Amino acid sequence: MSRHPEIHRVIFDSRQTDVFYTELFYSTIMSLEWLSYLVFYLLSAVFFAFLAYCLYVHHVHRKYDHIPGPPRDSFLLGHASTFTRAMKSDNVIHDLFVQWGEKYGPVYRINIFHQATIAVHCPEATKTILMSPKYLKDPFVYKRLFNLFGKRFLGNGLITAVDHDVWYRQRRIMDPAFSSTYLRSLMGTFNEMSERLMDHLEEIADTKTPAVMHDLVNCVTLDVICKVAFGVDLNFLKQTDSPFQNAVELCLRGMVLDLRDPFFALFPKNWKTVQQIKDAAELLRKTGEKWIQKRKTAIENGEDVPKDILTQILKTAEEEKVNSAKDHEQMLDNFVTFFIAGQETTANQLSFAIMELGRHPEIYKRAKAEVDEILGTKRDISYEDLGKFTYLSQVLKETLRLYPTAPGTNRWLHEDMVINGLKIPGGCSVAFSSYVSQRMDMYFKDPLKFDPERFDVNAPKPYYCYYPFALGPRTCLGQVFSQVMKHTPHKHNCTSLSPSEFLDIQNMQANVCILLDV
Repeated sequence: MSRHPEIHRVIFDSRQTDVFYTELFYSTIMSLEWLSYLVFYLLSAVFFAFLAYCLYVHHVHRKYDHIPGPPRDSFLLGHASTFTRAMKSDNVIHDLFVQWGEKYGPVYRINIFHQATIAVHCPEATKTILMSPKYLKDPFVYKRLFNLFGKRFLGNGLITAVDHDVWYRQRRIMDPAFSSTYLRSLMGTFNEMSERLMDHLEEIADTKTPAVMHDLVNCVTLDVICKVAFGVDLNFLKQTDSPFQNAVELCLRGMVLDLRDPFFALFPKNWKTVQQIKDAAELLRKTGEKWIQKRKTAIENGEDVPKDILTQILKTAEEEKVNSAKDHEQMLDNFVTFFIAGQETTANQLSFAIMELGRHPEIYKRAKAEVDEILGTKRDISYEDLGKFTYLSQVLKETLRLYPTAPGTNRWLHEDMVINGLKIPGGCSVAFSSYVSQRMDMYFKDPLKFDPERFDVNAPKPYYCYYPFALGPRTCLGQVFSQVMKHTPHKHNCTSLSPSEFLDIQNMQANVCILLDV
């Protein structure tokens, strides 16, 4: 037996330690070796994926480069940098499309990453594609409006429904509520809301306070939609901070931010804004849920309900047996669509018309003389009167020509087609811009001049180059509703304001970049 057991124990422990560290060393080496292999394979996969993507982009370029178009900013980005610069400037981005249309012709190419979009302002192609139901909406464009920063927004409503059968089913339910026959019974509300606007303007005039007409018109159009469509009177002209109106404005802003910058929500500095927009979208849908359910309950209980658009829609939906959970969600989709697409576009057109009447006193005087002649001492306008306002209608049509509130639409070209002598391979998006065609010399002489005489009954009719409400089966559902709402306030404006009162109206600019049509 050893006389020094402690020494033996120390030697044994040191050998154990050496073995442990040796095994740890080799284990670490093996882990690093496997990690290096993993990193190598991952980098190789990324490299080959990037290479494959570049080859695909090159294939797309070769497929469509025979079509004229502006030079690309770079191989991968295409024209994305040009669009980014244009949207950050104070210019209207659609003016860039007008410039390209004048330079490259009625058919030109736009590239963004691997996507090719063919911009078309050829009347024959516009007629062929937009008038046919076989050319569906571009899913890449319209499905981005399904959600707003992850919150269901326009969903599968009339604007965003790509499938023709899904759209047609909804349109069949909505059509009776927007017919001229049904809208005839709602003229009292249109007159009431217009009178409310004029009373408010008189109050402002008495205090000699400048009026921001666009804000006021936004309020009155929102009031009209709430009352005429849903039987709710919120009187936004008297509200200084309405959560519902703020939600509509926030959602409109969110649409622009989301469509312009797909990466907007990824940056922490934007998270607060994104959450506010998501909350706004949820508020709109919850409000729609509340109003619709309240009306359904009243109908089921046999109560008297307003004869408004919502009642007619629910009546038709019951007849068509449209009552599933999916159908209910689509009804909420269209509730949001109605406010987002209907209120803003109508308010913009009214605002631009007021601006142009202020710029052209001679046009204002002629419109006023027509209103005075037709209405005389009548206080309210009837549905029959609307068809008599020939010159006022010309003013509104010319306003839509210069300032289309829904300036374009996209269709998916699933087959090869020859447009203006150029073969367009299938598998791309085709963009139609009424803003472009309506501002080109080849279709309208001196296009930047505001001239209602272009739409005189004896003037040549525009041939598929003027379509502010879209064309074909997907033409705007609310076209008649919109025109009634636009004529009625102008009747009051023309009879209540003098030319001198218009001259202080400041110019307005609109940078409408969202392509909508129903």
